Amino acid sequence: MFDVAILGAGAAGMLAASIAGQRGLRVVLIDHAEKLGEKIRISGGGRCNFTNIHTSPANFVSENPHFCRSALTAYTPNDFLELVRSYRIGYHEKHKGQLFCDDSSESIIQLLRQECVKGQVSWRMPCRVETIEHIDNGFLLHTSQGTLSAMQLVMATGGMAIPQLGSTDFSLRIARQFGLKVIEPRPALVPLTFDAQQWRPFSALSGLALEVEVSTGENKKNHQAFLEDLLFTHRGLSGPGILQISSYWTPGTPIRLNLAPGQDIAEQLLTLKPGNKQLLVNVLATLWPRRLVEQWLHEAQVLPPEIGQQRLADMPDKLIRQVGQVIHAWELSPSGTAGYKKAEVMRGGVDTRELNQKSMETKKVPGLYFIGEAVDITGWLGGYNFQWAWASAAACARALRTA
Repeated sequence: MFDVAILGAGAAGMLAASIAGQRGLRVVLIDHAEKLGEKIRISGGGRCNFTNIHTSPANFVSENPHFCRSALTAYTPNDFLELVRSYRIGYHEKHKGQLFCDDSSESIIQLLRQECVKGQVSWRMPCRVETIEHIDNGFLLHTSQGTLSAMQLVMATGGMAIPQLGSTDFSLRIARQFGLKVIEPRPALVPLTFDAQQWRPFSALSGLALEVEVSTGENKKNHQAFLEDLLFTHRGLSGPGILQISSYWTPGTPIRLNLAPGQDIAEQLLTLKPGNKQLLVNVLATLWPRRLVEQWLHEAQVLPPEIGQQRLADMPDKLIRQVGQVIHAWELSPSGTAGYKKAEVMRGGVDTRELNQKSMETKKVPGLYFIGEAVDITGWLGGYNFQWAWASAAACARALRTA
């Protein structure tokens, strides 16, 4: 009999186990994987973007956006940084508050492992949980290593992103088993794809990157925009800007690209117009990469054909303003996403209205908790999802009941 069984030895599961163990609870940590912390290991290009110093509830997507405030306030980026510093792990800020290890992600994995050792956590790994029963004094877990019993159960098995590393929908299946509502999951922080025939002309731009403002939504309530890099691919669009907007994009709706943020292209062209015998394509090539200009003018299908071959001096002011308008609001309709194999996280999950925001315990089943990615809280790109893992784990672990 354990005080608590924690399923999933990822970021949230290991931190929850370590805090609970160090509180004196008898903890067993169970995971079906053979290697520990694979998602941590590959994150941040192998250096683990382990938090973001600017974390706030505004950096998360959820159908209940205020739910995350309590946990994020109780366990901040500075709280995890104290732990990182205590292990003398070097780190640096890379971009917009994103903190990375100076060396390898392995440093964070070993930190969490050592914290679990301090809490005398019992490990079952690799160990597959086959069925879970709710009994009078807790839970029975029937596993590939036999039957375990625990007074409390914490689901930290994550979402479905990156299935090649062993991700599954196990947490969602358990939630449904116990009658909890699940917000329909879908890939997030993921490249957007387009109809093959529609995209063929732009596939030639594969590998080209530039800073854009990308937005979606038709009104103030659902409008969202990011100023980040965009990357053209053979199948569609990727890069930080697209990954960010993918969490807000609704299938069947367009995205808009401002290809020249911070500029007024129409006014620049009108200023350059008098006596300018250069072709429009050559003028624009001073502002963007030439191959983007040539392909975009020819294939965007929102401007008159062969417009790029017109001399700037000969173009009507009205047409120049139209060119500027399209450059600042190029509308595209993705056909879908690159799926869970390319997604960094899962959007959706256990409905937060089923949980206590201070403890992450389910309201319907006392002693059952959900933390991390399995919950309908999805962070922006840049360390926010790790901070949610730490914060939700700490909220849960501090609330677990002792025997």
